[in-house]
Amino acid sequence: MITVKAPGKLYIAGEYAVLEPGHPAILVALDRFITVTVSEAEVQGTINSQQYAETDFHWRRQGDQMVFDNRDNPFHYILEGIRVVETLALELGKPLRIYDLNINSQLEDNGGRKFGLGSSAAVTVATVKALSEFYQLNLSRLDIFKLAAIAHFNIQGNGSLGDIAASVFGGWLAFSTFDKDWLRTVLKNDTLGEVLASDWPGLKIEILHVPDELELLIGWTGSPASTSRLVDKITIAKFAKKNQYQEFLLQSQKCVQSIIAGIRAQNLAVVKSGIRENRVILRQLGAFSGVNIETPALKELCQIAENCGGAAKFSGAGGGDCGIVITDRYVDQARLISEWGQHQITTLPLSVYDLSEAIV
Repeated sequence: MITVKAPGKLYIAGEYAVLEPGHPAILVALDRFITVTVSEAEVQGTINSQQYAETDFHWRRQGDQMVFDNRDNPFHYILEGIRVVETLALELGKPLRIYDLNINSQLEDNGGRKFGLGSSAAVTVATVKALSEFYQLNLSRLDIFKLAAIAHFNIQGNGSLGDIAASVFGGWLAFSTFDKDWLRTVLKNDTLGEVLASDWPGLKIEILHVPDELELLIGWTGSPASTSRLVDKITIAKFAKKNQYQEFLLQSQKCVQSIIAGIRAQNLAVVKSGIRENRVILRQLGAFSGVNIETPALKELCQIAENCGGAAKFSGAGGGDCGIVITDRYVDQARLISEWGQHQITTLPLSVYDLSEAIV
């Protein structure tokens, strides 16, 4: 039996601009996980998830293909993760096997509502990690990222894949995405092994070491958001408002690079200033694109935090889910948390999950 886990994530800065190669974002991995267990089976395998407890999903082998007993299933990211790993396994001469796959998620509340911590990315990463170990593929973490990114991108069709990077590498990350058109082309023409061995144009992943006095607070509005739908709406604005969108990209790039420089220099004041600036830039994006990125609840979350001395903004695609606050010892966190509670904003008791390992 093999058991692996992959953490959830939150964006700190650089949302939407990170969809374009060369435009950085900052993310953190968090200590809430999706755990995947793989165990050998014989004639028939199963895929079970705590989230979809009512779904009895069975499969068999027909040659090297997985054959499913039920047509309508909620496991698209998992199945695509399986497909890419087994494609690579076949390329490496590994015989395919039958197994049971069990998934357990901590990225929802007790009622099943998602916190917006990147559950689809985390389950993709955990599936790829588990099966890579099961088939003894001896992959580096960068290989795991690339395989999981391919699987996730094949299903979602958009996104930066920064959440995949956070789930693979942990800690605080600076991330710039790769050229998606390049990836589509090489996947049609090259083996999966050749794609993994390639340098992906534009891809940058850097582990960041934040100032010791920096603390991160996370507030949840209780209202889930659809990242892919919001990204689709912003993509429409990208072409309809080309000049404004290009200005947004330029401003975001300068702002996030300033935050990264502040982190490298251990200058918390620069980091907090950059977070506030990034919020303004993203609100401007929402205004000219006609997309409700910062909802009234997220605005309330940020205003309360700012009144208490924190630097706040929404996290990720916006439209609901979470906001983040950069704080330090001068911020009255007890007051902040109390006022959030009075406005039905839940403080998530999460910490940054740091693997404390170098990128390989």
